[in-house]
Amino acid sequence: MNALDDRTVTSWWWIRHAPVTTHHGRLYGNTDVPANTEDVAAFEGLAAQLPEGALWVASHLQRTHQTADAIAKAGHPVAEPLVEADIAEQCFGDWQGLTYAEVAANRAGEGHPFWIAPAEFAAPNGESFADVMARVSRTVTRLSADHAGRDIIAVAHGGSIRAALGHALGIAPDRALNFTVDNLSITRIDCFHGADGRLDWCVIGVNLPPSIGRPHGVVFPPRR
Repeated sequence: MNALDDRTVTSWWWIRHAPVTTHHGRLYGNTDVPANTEDVAAFEGLAAQLPEGALWVASHLQRTHQTADAIAKAGHPVAEPLVEADIAEQCFGDWQGLTYAEVAANRAGEGHPFWIAPAEFAAPNGESFADVMARVSRTVTRLSADHAGRDIIAVAHGGSIRAALGHALGIAPDRALNFTVDNLSITRIDCFHGADGRLDWCVIGVNLPPSIGRPHGVVFPPRR
């Protein structure tokens, strides 16, 4: 018998919001731009894979709520989401609204190879990814304790999902930025609750497609 089998498990199902098309080529960060929810097949795929009876969580930005609404329209029962502003996307301050070329020309020092800037760097009047990781970690820890043993479906953002992965794996913010998180992908992370209050984490899958047919052989293991 697996030593973890008798432990309470909280399963996090992270979904990145639907694509933003109104700011193509520009950095929108945590501005409240709308999502494009026209990909019906993708939402039907999400509706088929997500567990019922979950606690739903979303950021305060409209694109996460539009995404949850589209999943509900595709046939999945969606409870009114708990709004958690601390799982919102990174605020890029004065950079928001600029083209990526303009950002590249104005940032100080070398950028992160897979992200807009190094994890410890904050744009003027913005925050660093390390700041995002700190606030997401606090929120994940709190909600895991408050809702132990449940499924939690969090409709969030690329940056906040990377932050959750970094927290689960105990890695530095710069390394957490190396994850790819596509729009409407699922990232599943399980939290194991110890009798002493300790939380241990297991990453089940990252950036998994919303396809109904699960073309890459993605099958989520049953909850313990």
